[in-house]
Amino acid sequence: MSLVETDWLEKNLDNVKIIDCSWHMPQTKRNGYEEYKKYHIPNSIFFDLDKNSETETDLPHMLVSLERWENIVSDMGINNDDMIIIYDNSDVISACRCWYNFIFFGHKPELVKVLNGGLEKWIKENKAKDDIIPKITKTKYIAKENKNLVKNKKEIDRNIVEKNFFVIDARNIERFKGNVKEPRAGLRSGNIENSTCIPFNFLINSDKTFKSTKEISKIFFENLKNLSLNNIVFSCGSGVTACVLALAYSLINGKYLPIIYDGSWAEYGKI
Repeated sequence: MSLVETDWLEKNLDNVKIIDCSWHMPQTKRNGYEEYKKYHIPNSIFFDLDKNSETETDLPHMLVSLERWENIVSDMGINNDDMIIIYDNSDVISACRCWYNFIFFGHKPELVKVLNGGLEKWIKENKAKDDIIPKITKTKYIAKENKNLVKNKKEIDRNIVEKNFFVIDARNIERFKGNVKEPRAGLRSGNIENSTCIPFNFLINSDKTFKSTKEISKIFFENLKNLSLNNIVFSCGSGVTACVLALAYSLINGKYLPIIYDGSWAEYGKI
């Protein structure tokens, strides 16, 4: 199970490494780090999704090099055998992207979890919060890339003909159908040929918890007709909400490891 509940985390605050990966869409004018500094779950370390992505590209949220990932995680004081709990205070459940990154770079999937309901649920339950920035002792984290968990544009194009995997898009239906303009400049409207659409928010309750596995199974079954498939690639606008779908699917298929088209529509939709 890729999720933990707030009550469990409250009892285990000192036994795990906690990451705040709050990231907001640019149009919201919100700043995840500034919000983190005001208050966060005790012992939380902030993970900057923009800064901790590849900077030598014009595409957002792309995976960094193995060496850079090792430096990022070592600077966070995280060891290879640490249990990691990731949360956010975001409308796009950005913690799931951080979850994916750790799994891609070889952290054992059973040691990486997302907090169900995130900071919003934690605060509503009147659980502890503070504004203390933890002191970090640098570690020597060793990463290993799981290159089968990422797809590039060439592989996506080749798959249109070969049909070796399914592509599911997490954007909203109007964007997927090309009925509205893309929020990022320089992108055409539309979708990847032969892909299907499951908007990520279909899988999330109003309190930002994930829907039940029964509800998630029904939504995926309507699109796949087979819930044991492991050759599913998720895409979205910039590689964030695709990871929400990937985590949701892992809740109903325990053998599935997240596979993401890293460039997503930010790359594929370039004019």
